[in-house]
Amino acid sequence: MTNFTQDYYGNGTPEVIDTNATYAFEEAKRVSVGRTYGEMTLGLIVTALVAMITQTGNLFLNFMVATRGLGWILLIGAQVIISIFMGTRIMKMSTTTARVLFYVYSALTGFTMSTIFMAFSLGSIALVFALTAGFFLCLTMLALTTKKDLLKTGPILMVALVALVITQVILMFVAPGAGVLKFVAAIGILIFAGLTAYDAQSTRALLDQYANQPAMVKKLSIFCAFQLYLDFINMFIYLLQLLGNNRD
Repeated sequence: MTNFTQDYYGNGTPEVIDTNATYAFEEAKRVSVGRTYGEMTLGLIVTALVAMITQTGNLFLNFMVATRGLGWILLIGAQVIISIFMGTRIMKMSTTTARVLFYVYSALTGFTMSTIFMAFSLGSIALVFALTAGFFLCLTMLALTTKKDLLKTGPILMVALVALVITQVILMFVAPGAGVLKFVAAIGILIFAGLTAYDAQSTRALLDQYANQPAMVKKLSIFCAFQLYLDFINMFIYLLQLLGNNRD
């Protein structure tokens, strides 16, 4: 289907607008964004399943014993390496490699997060997860529908995140009280709420930029899913620290 509109800034010749092409382009953008959130959801499912299996089989404690307490360093090191590799090589790696790395990271996160079952009640974990999902959905919908440009907030949020991490490390040794930790958790929630909205708009902008390159869109949708996954996981952890009930 083709529409004709009059060009009043030229010589009066009609301007041809291919509405089929426009519709196809918009549909491709919608599908690519949907693919991103689908990948993120699968990553969360992998994390949840691995966490439950690890806790049921007492695998994390066995791993820590086998590694003589060095397991945390190995796990964190592996996750940092994957994050850096994906961030710096996403344009050059294959879609399969990107997807495998994402799900390996999700599995490692599930393995480490299995410890929350030792600290918090199951009902509390389920409630906070549902709250995180609802909060995350509202933030992404707001970011994707608002006309306000949130991309300018990226550098500010990253500086705030670095400051938060440094503050947490210092407070672990200086003032490790529950009240202080809850205050830090509240700040963390605000920062990752901002990052969620920022990454939602960034995802749309990045996928729009490469909309005419299907192969690149597939890789970038996985990378964007990874970014949103990190936002969700961190927001969940901070909400759990703030609202979770300790296990009896």
